[in-house]
Amino acid sequence: MKAITLVGSTGSIGTQTLDIVTQYSDQFRIVGLAAGNNVEMLAVQIRQFRPEIAAICSEDKLPALKEALIDLDPQPILLAGEAGVIEVARYGDSQTVVTGIVGCAGLLPTIAAIEAGKDIALANKETLIAGAPVVLPLVEKHGVKLLPADSEHSAIFQCLQGVPKDGLRKILLTASGGAFRDWDVEKLADVTVADALKHPNWSMGRKITVDSATLMNKGLEVIEAHFLFGLDYDNIEIVIHPQSIIHSLIELQDTSVLAQLGWPDMRLPLLYALSWPDRIYTNWERLDLVKAGNLTFREPDHQKYPCMQLAYAVGKAGGSMPAVLNAANEQAVALFLDEKIRFLDIPRCIEWVCDRHQNDNRANPSLDDILAADQWARQEVLTATEKLETHSRIISLR
Repeated sequence: MKAITLVGSTGSIGTQTLDIVTQYSDQFRIVGLAAGNNVEMLAVQIRQFRPEIAAICSEDKLPALKEALIDLDPQPILLAGEAGVIEVARYGDSQTVVTGIVGCAGLLPTIAAIEAGKDIALANKETLIAGAPVVLPLVEKHGVKLLPADSEHSAIFQCLQGVPKDGLRKILLTASGGAFRDWDVEKLADVTVADALKHPNWSMGRKITVDSATLMNKGLEVIEAHFLFGLDYDNIEIVIHPQSIIHSLIELQDTSVLAQLGWPDMRLPLLYALSWPDRIYTNWERLDLVKAGNLTFREPDHQKYPCMQLAYAVGKAGGSMPAVLNAANEQAVALFLDEKIRFLDIPRCIEWVCDRHQNDNRANPSLDDILAADQWARQEVLTATEKLETHSRIISLR
């Protein structure tokens, strides 16, 4: 039975991971849980899965969590704050830590888990986007596995099983196109938060759903794929695939193309990350190609999705720039969800901040450099919102 710790247990990735643990209780057990600020849901999860340790990120919620579990016997270790989440990630005999926290908040717990010798089921793409210069050397040093748990990178990882070293030629990341894939670009100036959250295929959290609408999610995945699989950015391509049946493809040196297919269901890549290298039988709905119908593809509209162009430019710039891109995006999306900026202001904010960071870009950033760049970028977005009316171009970073 594999011992698992779950960081981000009350979010979309966390709840789906726990669905898997419930269904395959003979295969997996929970050692630790960490959540954001949902006391009620975390308390229910602790009662059901009986972890040895649990943490809630909001320190002021810890008394309520303890009160909700006052009658539980035995009592788990209950912690709070960033330090508590980090302690959960490194704690005990868990073999795999699922990183389901959204955003750069997942970086420090992931590093702690790696340093404790635990494999990572990576559902938090920001860990590599912001922290790859630090994370990848630690993965090698501690001999742990970094197993992608999001649908696109899991698809690539699955297709690569059995491919010889240096056999990979190109990666094709499929994208649904998000809420506005069929909208005219002129209409985007008037979209609302509710519009952006209407994802046509997937049920996800608010932030990632907006990222899908801007296609920043795919731009970030390009950067992550570069670090995970070692290809140059010119060999990583995005293609719009509205049906979300093909989750990504690889082209090999002989021009053969391999794809991984399945219904849009995050449980499948999560299960594979948890069970790798094995395959576990499931009773989930099997893919019916006749029912799926036509599978179509088209080139993404660069005018509609400027965030994609920004992500490629930032990836090629490297250094601390991806951390700035990621943080600026998180802050801009948060402002949009709070209805403080418009949808089209998201890429303008990000571009403005990345432009300002060019002269300060650190080629080989330390962890402190990355964390400082993250905090700087978030503050700069707030400054950028005052300058949006005079800033509308998309730069080409060098």
